[in-house]
Amino acid sequence: MRSAYKYELAEAAGVNYKTFQRWMSNNRAALSRLGVRRTSKMLPPRAVQWICLQYGIDF
Repeated sequence: MRSAYKYELAEAAGVNYKTFQRWMSNNRAALSRLGVRRTSKMLPPRAVQWICLQYGIDF
């Protein structure tokens, strides 16, 4: 898995960026443990992997 921008994951999921942000806010605590801040634009590989598994995104 590689690092990715939030907008890239939103596109891969087929949702609007605002919808993706809402998904992220629902999991703020888990993402925080993975090193993701609310203002982060680039997500680390382990956070990308977790998000893809959580939401069934093929990235």
